[in-house]
Amino acid sequence: MDGEPSGKEPSDADPAYGTPQKYDPTFKGPIYDRGCTDIICCILLLVAIVGYIAVGVVAWTQGDPRKVIYPTDSRGQFCGQAGTPNENKPFLFYFNIVKCASPLVLLEFQCPTTQICVEKCPDRYLTYLQASTVGAASEELKYYEQFCVPEFKNRKKALSAPEVLKDDLCPAMLTPSKPLARRCLPAVSSKKGVIMVGNKTTFNDGKGHERNVTELLEGAKKANVVLEARQVAMKIFEDYTVSWYWIIIGLVISMVVSLIFIVLLRFLAGIMVWVMIVLVILVLGYGIFHCYMEYAQLKGQAGSDVSLKELGFQTDLRVYLHLKQTWLAFMIILCIVEVVIILLLIFLRKRILIAIALIKEASRAIGHIMTSLLFPLCTFFLVCLCIAYWASTAVFLSTSNEAVYKVFNETECIYARTTCNPETFNTSNVTKVCPSARCLFAFYGGESTYHKYLIIFQIYNVFMFFWLANFVIALGQVTLAGAFASYYWAFKKPDDMPAFPLFSSFGRALRYHTGSLAFGSLILAIVQVIRVMLEYLDHRLKAADNKCAKFFLTCLKCCFWCLEKFIKFLNRNAYIMIAIYGTNFCTSARNAFFLLMRNIVRVAVLDKVTDFLLFLGKLLIVGSVGILAFFFFTHRIKVIQDTAPPLNYYWVPILTVVVGSYLIAHGFFSVYAMCVDTLFLCFCEDLERNDGSPERPYYMSPALSEILLKGSLESSKSAESQE
Repeated sequence: MDGEPSGKEPSDADPAYGTPQKYDPTFKGPIYDRGCTDIICCILLLVAIVGYIAVGVVAWTQGDPRKVIYPTDSRGQFCGQAGTPNENKPFLFYFNIVKCASPLVLLEFQCPTTQICVEKCPDRYLTYLQASTVGAASEELKYYEQFCVPEFKNRKKALSAPEVLKDDLCPAMLTPSKPLARRCLPAVSSKKGVIMVGNKTTFNDGKGHERNVTELLEGAKKANVVLEARQVAMKIFEDYTVSWYWIIIGLVISMVVSLIFIVLLRFLAGIMVWVMIVLVILVLGYGIFHCYMEYAQLKGQAGSDVSLKELGFQTDLRVYLHLKQTWLAFMIILCIVEVVIILLLIFLRKRILIAIALIKEASRAIGHIMTSLLFPLCTFFLVCLCIAYWASTAVFLSTSNEAVYKVFNETECIYARTTCNPETFNTSNVTKVCPSARCLFAFYGGESTYHKYLIIFQIYNVFMFFWLANFVIALGQVTLAGAFASYYWAFKKPDDMPAFPLFSSFGRALRYHTGSLAFGSLILAIVQVIRVMLEYLDHRLKAADNKCAKFFLTCLKCCFWCLEKFIKFLNRNAYIMIAIYGTNFCTSARNAFFLLMRNIVRVAVLDKVTDFLLFLGKLLIVGSVGILAFFFFTHRIKVIQDTAPPLNYYWVPILTVVVGSYLIAHGFFSVYAMCVDTLFLCFCEDLERNDGSPERPYYMSPALSEILLKGSLESSKSAESQE
């Protein structure tokens, strides 16, 4: 061996994890003469995609997203929808909002009163009796007519006021209202603790009775039971409309910072890693200092001592920033993170030098395959297509129900809440038994075969989303692995590398291994769907008191979370072996697992430490951009204080920028992570196949060989001494 350290350790090899690779003079990296693998899974994927397209086509022909966007009147017509009679009537008006206080609202999500679309909400107190007694041509009656059903104009001369109210052609009263989520709800105000609507505490119900406005408020609350979430969503949407360009600027900044960081890492890997470590510690330290200063400023302020538990959930997150407990919690969390990172750096200080060498080698590989930095954009685009198809199909499926009409009655009626047909309702037996009953639109549903299987289509939609998204990610991983493996197994770098390693690897993956990628992503998709179902069951059981069931469900969630993480780890390494050897998924997964187990000490020392350093890089970029976004959107940068847009919830753009920055940084660093994982597996293979002699030289670079072999031997000796 000429005194060189040998990576061969046959005496330590555990036969349970297979036999080490033998020397093969013909092996020079990714095999080009390969065949198709896991053909059955490939066919199954194609059939599933065809079925998915069929489900999408059926959903698009049956669904109507307007049901989500626009409110619906008692006849199932949309308010404010272009091309309809209600095009200029965007608001929904309730004839008698007081009836919305009925428990029936919580059962049917519909008020038992007539609802029509109007141009604007009423702005005054007025009863029909008052408007009609003045005269048919009066201004009051003309104003009132816009809140009556369309048939009223043709029948108003032939009917008396009591008959109009009996046939529900007009509301008995109008109250001052304001639009909320396109619904006309009472304009409630408060003066000195007294609740008023239109500066009044009582109102005339149109039948000669004076009633308290609190009845209107109770009805509005029940009518609003489904609208509160939509109101928050509308405010969030408003925040996006006024801050979207600043969000894009923030994401562009994170992309530029990530790109600069990657380029610097290419040429100054060692220096950049240490700079990154110091900056992460400084950023976390500043976060701790800022939290302490905010905590100190709140001391003695009224209301700052309220606990988070007492406050409960608030949609306006700014409320929490006025509590001492919030900043104390932030400070404790940051302190824990800071201490953990510092302790890890102290214990891993020697391993970091070895990991830096691996990052340097990854930088050289990426430098010879610069197109690999742009390849995540392709993966990101395909994943976005999967998300868009899934989301649109889910919306169309959820809105593909038919309008269901039900009988609503104020008093006891045997036909109450039964389905009805509004076209034939007036001539049916229901009106004879229950004279005051009305046939109103209730919700969207259906009794056809298609509607009965809607839940199956929704589950299939979710399953196919996970399968296709995982397939796209797997395609990106195996493509990058093949390209970087071509670099490692080139004896003379870069002369022995293929002309277009990335495109060659992509072509091999699609041509030969679509089935294997489908197999691996299918296993992962099944586990993810099970996790979604467990989360749904957990949500349904929150109101239950069965502690045993909750404990069992929590254990299942934990187990499947661990299983998903393990499958992702196994799949990632299996795809590397597929890219190199062209074997099927099961064989590649087994060989990758055995190879890692035969080199378990090196896995802990090299691979995971490198992952930790790359994670610090992502943390630095996200933390820096997040702090900048926080100071900007909270108007704390005096120079550009007036530039920041006014917001309902400033956490909306900040959270968007932080999440987007993480995804962008993850996209760039994922190339490094895949490169490091591929080089590490190739390094382990290289140690088993070769011994560094002139007859069997290592394929790794001399600089990498010097540091990695020395570090590996030290790790092996320390592991043996511990045993």
